[in-house]
Amino acid sequence: MNKTTNSRQLYLRLLGYVRPYWLAIVLSLLATMVLAATDPLFPALLKPMFDNGFKTGEDGWSPLAIALGIVGVFFLRGIFNFFSSYGFSWVSNRVVTDVREAMYAKMVRLPIGYFQANSSNVPLTRIAYDVNGVASAATSVVVIVIRDGLSVLGLLGWLLWLNWQLTLVCLALIPAIAIVMRTFSGRLRKASLNAQQAISSMVQVLQETAHSNRVIKVFGGEAQETTRFSGTNNQVRNQNMRQAVAAAAIGPIVHLLASFAVAIVVYVAIVQSGEGQVTVGGFVSFITALLMLLAPLRRLADVNAPLQRGLAAAESVFKLLDEREETDLGRLQLSEVRGELRFEKVSFRYPGAERSALDGVSLTLPAGQTLALVGQSGGGKSTLAALVPRFYAPDSGRILLDGHDLQDLTLASLRGHIAYVSQDILLFNDSVAANIAYGDARTRTMEEIEAAAKAANALEFIRALPQGFDTVIGENGNRLSGGQRQRLAIARAILKNAPILILDEATSALDNESERLVQEALERLMTGRTTLVIAHRLSTIESADCIAVLAGGRLVESGNHQELLASNGAYAQLHRLQFAEAT
Repeated sequence: MNKTTNSRQLYLRLLGYVRPYWLAIVLSLLATMVLAATDPLFPALLKPMFDNGFKTGEDGWSPLAIALGIVGVFFLRGIFNFFSSYGFSWVSNRVVTDVREAMYAKMVRLPIGYFQANSSNVPLTRIAYDVNGVASAATSVVVIVIRDGLSVLGLLGWLLWLNWQLTLVCLALIPAIAIVMRTFSGRLRKASLNAQQAISSMVQVLQETAHSNRVIKVFGGEAQETTRFSGTNNQVRNQNMRQAVAAAAIGPIVHLLASFAVAIVVYVAIVQSGEGQVTVGGFVSFITALLMLLAPLRRLADVNAPLQRGLAAAESVFKLLDEREETDLGRLQLSEVRGELRFEKVSFRYPGAERSALDGVSLTLPAGQTLALVGQSGGGKSTLAALVPRFYAPDSGRILLDGHDLQDLTLASLRGHIAYVSQDILLFNDSVAANIAYGDARTRTMEEIEAAAKAANALEFIRALPQGFDTVIGENGNRLSGGQRQRLAIARAILKNAPILILDEATSALDNESERLVQEALERLMTGRTTLVIAHRLSTIESADCIAVLAGGRLVESGNHQELLASNGAYAQLHRLQFAEAT
């Protein structure tokens, strides 16, 4: 596909977002057409005035009529210019809103692998910044092309009627202008794409600075981060200047070409005037119309810059919109789940990894029991847990829930029966109540929310907050302590009341008091549920019904705490090591 075809397809796809607002577009276009039609009126008023030698009365125009005619023309232009600008601005903002919503809806449905392969700033930059260029290309460019295109046609029509020979001289410029436009289009598109990538890099630095501010301060990284930001900031400046050079060069070149035409027109008109072929009024009207023609021609020449920036933005936007969503080929929906999980020779390898994260793992977790996954880092514990809610799909083998292959279930049905609590608590910059009653549970009553908070040992500290359950907790709950955030996450899981529970290091990095409160809440949460626990501290999972030791993606051994200690295998070695460290 060549660049011209690609640009055409991009633009047609952009216009698809404009189509729902066709009525507003039509009305705005009508206003634009009327506005453009008034352009030849002013030079047309000048011709009879100069041809009659400023005569008044019966042989000439009334001075009042001429004055009112000029005011009327500009009043009419002002009215229709307002309606044209307002209409297209309304459509432009609607398009921005629609595209952003479509992009966000796509982002929340992307697979986990996308966010591992791409920095988080990539979708953020595209949604926050790139979409503005798309709107400009979809609406503003259309306004300029139609309004100024009609103005050019109207003025050219008047020029042809006045003097077709001189007008042909002006038309000879068109091929030269087309060559200039084609030359700079590619440079503008490339510079625009590079500028978007530079902005994405700058946003990434800003995100890392905001999230890692404590590390920066403690390790004295202020100067290092300032230098890093300066580098990305200058990359943005350099790419913007490349755009500016390409865009700024078009106008002067077009004006230079136009100056040749004006010079030739003046020369020929003076010669024709000496031969009686051109009247004074005709010459003044021609020159006025020709000079008025320069402004819309300049805007038409300059429209290439926002068009190329918009097409570059469109490539970025549609790249996100065309990303493949999570695969959901399942058709089975389970209304009731007992919670039995069975792993049958499950293997999985991350894209680009040298070895498998899981290699032929087989385990059975009866309904209502607890399975603890232990082992050194990189053993495959988190990967195995991530396969249960189908964040990934096994490369081989299968996972069964109550005898049903997980791949046969719809994602909504499967995940509707799973609650998840991790070490890295993810909360939202919203109220305490909204964070507990999140997602499908957002319709729960205040009494149910308070009951969940009480069961999570969170009610006391919540009531001590300034606005209680209505207190906004900040980005990722940064106004709360680690133990408080953990208990909110547990309350959220309790309120969901799902039969399957996944706990990923849910009590790590807490002080003794917080750990005690969290552990009590977890015990209440785990009661009667099928629970998959990932733990490094073996003291927290000694009561598990089954403990599975993973190493290098393989199942080394499994059994309860006493059985594994008695076998004196890998688990016993881990237990002795942690006990020695504790003493």
